[in-house]
Amino acid sequence: MGKINVLVVEDESIVSKDIQYSLKKLGYNVVGVAATGQKAIDLCGEKLPDIILMDIMLKGDINGIEASTRIKEAYNIPVIFLTAYADENTLSKAKVTEPYAYIIKPFKEIDLHTSIEMAFYKHSKELEILKERDMLYNIVENKESKEFIFVKSKSRLIKLNTKDIFFIEALKDYVVINTINKRYTIHSTMKDIERKMPQDFFLRVHRSYIVRLDKIAQIEQPNLILEENNKIIPIGGSYKEELIKRINLI
Repeated sequence: MGKINVLVVEDESIVSKDIQYSLKKLGYNVVGVAATGQKAIDLCGEKLPDIILMDIMLKGDINGIEASTRIKEAYNIPVIFLTAYADENTLSKAKVTEPYAYIIKPFKEIDLHTSIEMAFYKHSKELEILKERDMLYNIVENKESKEFIFVKSKSRLIKLNTKDIFFIEALKDYVVINTINKRYTIHSTMKDIERKMPQDFFLRVHRSYIVRLDKIAQIEQPNLILEENNKIIPIGGSYKEELIKRINLI
């Protein structure tokens, strides 16, 4: 991973230079320096830093709190507040912007290093979660994507073609998606899974089972048998009528 890019927002020239020196010494890349809130906002659009060190009490019309609010809305860049003021009123106003850290002046280099590393890590994980959430939302909402689903396995998202699914089984607070040679256990409900499966190919045949219709080899009441693995699936009484309608009986 490359160096973390930092934007320094501080209106005291000497303090700003000290911060820049410390950042470079610690191995960070200073991509810009601003003395006003508006300049900080402008530089965010130009430089897109990874982290912003923001003095709260900036001179001018836009203080650090206001600048942080606008930056969060426009660019979602994590902000670490720097301030010599630790009174309750300032803290109350600052915390509304949800900063990633709050460093009181004067501070040591270890304070900068720890805060930046923790903020960068936390923000990276938040972006991963958002990306995963958006991907899952797109899968659910996009009808064309019903040909496949993504299941979470060992902290990874695995693309699974729905044609490879034989049956889905309820297991307490989990469901197990079964292919011919693999099982994927996920935290969900049968109702939610039933809704997400393509309705033309999958049918719930029991309160604990959903099957892919074209995988059914035989029906021997009160069970059905799947192809290839000869898995026996019970047929629930309330699901029998719908199953008969769907199997193209002649």
